[in-house]
Amino acid sequence: MSDVTVDDVREALENVIDPELGLDFVELGLVYDIAVEDDEVFISFTLTSAGCPIGPQVSEQMEEYVGELEGITKVHPKMVFTPPWTPDLMSEDAKFALGY
Repeated sequence: MSDVTVDDVREALENVIDPELGLDFVELGLVYDIAVEDDEVFISFTLTSAGCPIGPQVSEQMEEYVGELEGITKVHPKMVFTPPWTPDLMSEDAKFALGY
């Protein structure tokens, strides 16, 4: 059993950067759901567009950064497109940085 919290996972996911926008997936509102079950983490995330080619790279980064948390043995990133991402989901800082 791990002591890792959803906040710990969210903090680790701040290392996953969108290469085009230069902001992390948390700030961009691309992480929809995080669940910690014993020593496993389940993450639902989306991309800014369905045609974006970085999905596999993002999954690998999520597995790498979240997998470094003490006690986590498996990370399950799941890419979803419902609901579709919109700029409204971004943090206020991200909106400011991108001029929204």
